[in-house]
Amino acid sequence: MASAIPGSDGSRLQARFFTAQKKYSVADTPFSVPANIVVSDLSDLINKLLLQDKTEQEHKQVDFDFLINGEFLRLSLGEHLEEKGVSTETVVDIEYVEKFPSPKPVGSVLHDDWISTVRGHSGRILTGCYDNHVRLWNKDGSAIATLEYHSEPVKSVAWIKNEEDRSLFASGSHDQTLLLWEWKEDSNTHRCLYCCRGHSRSVDSLAVDSSGSRICSASFDKTIKIWSTEIEDNPSEESEQERKKVKTENPKPATRTPLITLEGHKEAVSSVLWIGENEVCSASWDHTMNIWDVTTATHTSSLTGTKAFLSISYSPLSKLLASGSVDRHVRLWDPREKSGSVVHSSLTHHAGWVSSVAWSPDNQHQLLSGGYDKQIKMWDIRSPKAPLFDMSGIKDKVLAVDWSIAELLLCGAADNNLHIFSSGGVRISPSEEGDAMER
Repeated sequence: MASAIPGSDGSRLQARFFTAQKKYSVADTPFSVPANIVVSDLSDLINKLLLQDKTEQEHKQVDFDFLINGEFLRLSLGEHLEEKGVSTETVVDIEYVEKFPSPKPVGSVLHDDWISTVRGHSGRILTGCYDNHVRLWNKDGSAIATLEYHSEPVKSVAWIKNEEDRSLFASGSHDQTLLLWEWKEDSNTHRCLYCCRGHSRSVDSLAVDSSGSRICSASFDKTIKIWSTEIEDNPSEESEQERKKVKTENPKPATRTPLITLEGHKEAVSSVLWIGENEVCSASWDHTMNIWDVTTATHTSSLTGTKAFLSISYSPLSKLLASGSVDRHVRLWDPREKSGSVVHSSLTHHAGWVSSVAWSPDNQHQLLSGGYDKQIKMWDIRSPKAPLFDMSGIKDKVLAVDWSIAELLLCGAADNNLHIFSSGGVRISPSEEGDAMER
């Protein structure tokens, strides 16, 4: 027998509630609720049910969000069911989750020029700047090192390995080169180990494979190249005698050439990433995203858009690609789809080019986007009509966003600042989320 919930006069619906967050579980008894009930009222209802077996001191009021068939409730319950064509004659199963708290600004770090790229990893942050420098920071924004070798603006950075005694990372530049760097934490010293040559125009995007042994680069020269990241014991081109002459100077980096070159795009390649052990996806100004098998150096499939792509990001959790383009939309794609429509959904709220997108590292539903409209937006793909949050304070166009560190949202912009926000998110273990998805 359903329990009745007091409400306004009018039609009523039968609802049953469930959650993956076990500490907030309530009985799965159906409840009779008003058809015009909204999210805030449903949240109050769940809190009252949780309070039944506890004192007010034991239970702290929690704000909840609600999903029906995997989509957030943003209208009244009756309006949502009518819009989605869901029957009101049967019991409606409603999932509830703790509402994601709004991101908070942590601070900003001023650079000497535009910040074109940013990437976090294990408490460290790499930035690439139009002043030709790569910079290494602690996640609180304190400076660690400035790395100088590029002769033109740095367009891309990527972490390769973060070992106990050293870190390896890469940078790509307008100067047509890709550099491999080593940084030693105990001595806070760094050196450029390799200069990778082969591109004929700007190196705009870098991505490292899951093993850390290969890196792919995307260039304005319309090609993608695969390089080895293996470090030899003595990579310098100079002799031992030459190195001893000036001990205070770093030796000249050794030259490295590509293992593979992938050709097929008709315009500049703006973004590249790994979507499998031997599978790479590239996005281009030619309106296509190409998928490549690097073992055979062949193009296996394409995803076609209507405008130039500027950025892509892949979630190994959802197996979806997110793209940002000059048409102001964030689109979600399923690269596994071989026929029919491969556009999973579109997220439309930016007023300018979407220059950068980045999935959450531990939540398959959430991603960031940044645009030339000076906006950073956090999305939950279960609520496609509007972003969860807009982050303000950026004074010029956003050039790069990153969500590699779960608790930090990073942004590089043309206002010369690295902007840092705390995500403050609620973390659900994969097993708990799987339990909810099976419901």
